[in-house]
Amino acid sequence: MAGNVDALYIFLVVLSSVMCLLIFTLILIFAARFRRRRGHVAEQIEGSTPLELTWSIIPLGIFLFIFVWGAVLFFQERTPPRGANEVYVVAKQWMWKLEHEEGAREINELHVPVGRDVKMIMTSQDVIHSFYVPAFRIKQDVLPGRYTIAWFRATKPGTYHLFCAEYCGTQHSGMIGQVVVMDPSQYEAWLSGGAASAPPAVTGQRLFTELGCVTCHRSDVQGRGPNLEGVFGKQVLLEDGRTVVADENYVRESILTPGAKIVSGYKPIMPTFQGMVSDDQVNALVAYIKSLNQPAATKSAAASSPQSSTQQVQ
Repeated sequence: MAGNVDALYIFLVVLSSVMCLLIFTLILIFAARFRRRRGHVAEQIEGSTPLELTWSIIPLGIFLFIFVWGAVLFFQERTPPRGANEVYVVAKQWMWKLEHEEGAREINELHVPVGRDVKMIMTSQDVIHSFYVPAFRIKQDVLPGRYTIAWFRATKPGTYHLFCAEYCGTQHSGMIGQVVVMDPSQYEAWLSGGAASAPPAVTGQRLFTELGCVTCHRSDVQGRGPNLEGVFGKQVLLEDGRTVVADENYVRESILTPGAKIVSGYKPIMPTFQGMVSDDQVNALVAYIKSLNQPAATKSAAASSPQSSTQQVQ
């Protein structure tokens, strides 16, 4: 997106510079031409409809063009492509904690393959932070109590600065990191060379069992809570007649504040897990519920992978 963002920025700078030069040039011309001189009296101009239309319609067209250009870029930046690699990000004073969907964990570093879409699902443990990579032209506030989403596709291998761009306390200036963009083969070698760790979805499945969620959220009609298989990304009908999309924020809210949105046909009997699970554990539970949308063959293959087999809940 960097090239597109820069193109819009350069266009705005050039347009503003041209208009500034034009206005000041006209001011100087008018000041010289219509200066006070003996025997010359200014004539009152009552107005000109063509002139009024010209300086109204042309700027309106320019502003609408800028708006459409910026809106297209905005929606492209805020709409992650399907199939993007997901990275869960937890910001805290004063560090970045990152977890890949394969299970690899990092602090203040993010390794990604070149040419692959990366979607970051971000939240904060304390105050507002902001994930800012100047080279990628992306900046997204990271908020406590909810998820925000950002994505990018790195096009050139290298190491790029990562900053927190929102003042977050006394050591805000030290909340820095780096994004390491690698060739796909090098990235796979890095991924397999780290300490083995269960993917978030597998950790979430274990937590789902340990916390007793399986007793209510069953795949049959006997469960006291709604069946979660295939629900992620779908419309959910609530008890008050509203419909909401079951996205990451909906799942998070349902875990921490289950009484906020009651699914139609079910009673508000689910206890809150606020304070009982960490942000990392909430991320794992969200990843597991998202994995329930995968075809059975895909889930079976993930469960039998060498990295996750020791952690898989039988």
